[in-house]
Amino acid sequence: MPTGVHLRDARQQLFDAAERILLRDGPNGLTSRAVTDEAACAKGVLHRHFADFDAFLTELVIDRAAQLEAHARALRDSVGTGTVADNLTTALTSLFGPVPVAIIPLITFRDELRARLRQAMPGGGIAILSQVAAAVSAYLTEERAAGRIAADADIDSLTLSLVGGGHLLFADRDPGPPTTETVHQLVTTALADVLHRRPR
Repeated sequence: MPTGVHLRDARQQLFDAAERILLRDGPNGLTSRAVTDEAACAKGVLHRHFADFDAFLTELVIDRAAQLEAHARALRDSVGTGTVADNLTTALTSLFGPVPVAIIPLITFRDELRARLRQAMPGGGIAILSQVAAAVSAYLTEERAAGRIAADADIDSLTLSLVGGGHLLFADRDPGPPTTETVHQLVTTALADVLHRRPR
């Protein structure tokens, strides 16, 4: 990589390289040497732009977490349309895509990364999961206000059930992610009571 490459380009190339390693080799394969090798750049490039490897990982997580906002926005925009179960099935499948699911164990197993994320963003210690939970909670709250789920629905408990269950479904991708039908079954089971009691 030329030494004069623009900072933003270098950062993005390093982030993309780290993402490929995460998806291919998992968190254990993610080292500074692996990232620079994958990005086909000199080892010093990463340390030129980041104080240390945990600083790099913190920025990586923040960058990838920001990309979830488009999926959260799509979920908010679906309020009052389609069915609540279908909307949440689509949202969980998007929010728990391959990259977010690969990042979650990275955060779990690196204490210093969690500490830095807590300082850098709200809910950063469990980044990705906290954002998925915020998106689902906001959606359920709006659907409750719209009368599509029961007025006394416990949004916090529903959110925990959907996000926790969704994470468990998507965490093991061998031989592959869960089917749409499996995710839909989780959602309909979690929502059965509040949808059944919804005023008609």
